[in-house]
Amino acid sequence: MRVAIAGASGYTGLELLRILQLFKDIEINQITSRQYKGRALKEVFPFFNSYVKDLTFEEELDIDKSDFFFLCLPHEPSVELVKNIVDKGKKVIDLSAAYRIKNVSAYSEFYKFEHSYPDLVEKAVYGLPEIFREDIEKAQVVANPGCYPTATLLGLYPIVKESLFKGNTVVVNALSGISGAGRKLKEQFHYPEAYGDAYAYSPTGHRHIPEMEDVIKQFSGKDLKIRFTPHILPVSRGMISTITVETDLTKKQLKELYHLEYRYEPFINLVDTPPHIKHVAGSNFCNIYVDKDEKTGLAVIISAIDNLGKGASSQAVQNLNIMTGKEETYNLLDISRVGILYP
Repeated sequence: MRVAIAGASGYTGLELLRILQLFKDIEINQITSRQYKGRALKEVFPFFNSYVKDLTFEEELDIDKSDFFFLCLPHEPSVELVKNIVDKGKKVIDLSAAYRIKNVSAYSEFYKFEHSYPDLVEKAVYGLPEIFREDIEKAQVVANPGCYPTATLLGLYPIVKESLFKGNTVVVNALSGISGAGRKLKEQFHYPEAYGDAYAYSPTGHRHIPEMEDVIKQFSGKDLKIRFTPHILPVSRGMISTITVETDLTKKQLKELYHLEYRYEPFINLVDTPPHIKHVAGSNFCNIYVDKDEKTGLAVIISAIDNLGKGASSQAVQNLNIMTGKEETYNLLDISRVGILYP
């Protein structure tokens, strides 16, 4: 199978290359980057010298040349490119937000563009396997989830699915490594600025809120509101989401609920102590800790993922495996041992 990666010089594109070089049954035959067009991959990123064959960055994709596509592009350019790939009858996993939200009015409000293809948005499948696995198997377009939504939705799914919470608002505080902002130069992410610092940003109206609320509506039918505050940590990669929700379940019942829901999930680890981002770095795992503050009646659910892994690229490969009929864990259980090449 011939695979193309658009936007291969960004963090998510590089992470895809890191993982896909393990696949002996596919050929990566196109990689694009406007910044590095015409330059060899191993020239720009020498750590790939021993892992992949000679590849050169091209400026644009030739849809006819590949069978399967990963898009690691900004949201708005992905809208048109996904449509063009679908019109050619080929499959695509889009790592932007261009097809994640069924409520297309959210794009003008949160992403500042009008979506041109609402019918294709409706057709696209949200790529969170633990919730939408059967739909992903049959999908032509998979909208790969955002990193904050992945960590948060996996933490919320069991209790919301079974309607075992109270009220209509969930409080979420999330911490992310700097790579979540991408490779584009921004002053606050320069080493002297970021080192030893941590801060909240977009404390109201963050663009991942409609994505999380939309997916909750899809799997539960409930209009649950997310009170979401993201924070930046001075680390390169990793993410923790701390979720607070009111429930009548005891601590023991909560743990049993999560065990039952996730007992067969290969990439969910239920842990007995609050998870660390170092425990999941470079991997496709999500570590989840469940507890309850009996004094307040609030459940505390803490999930940890690698924002570039389960929050982006390794989850995209998990979706690739499902879409192509491979074992879901194929080449994903040991990826952290390959070495976290970049960043």
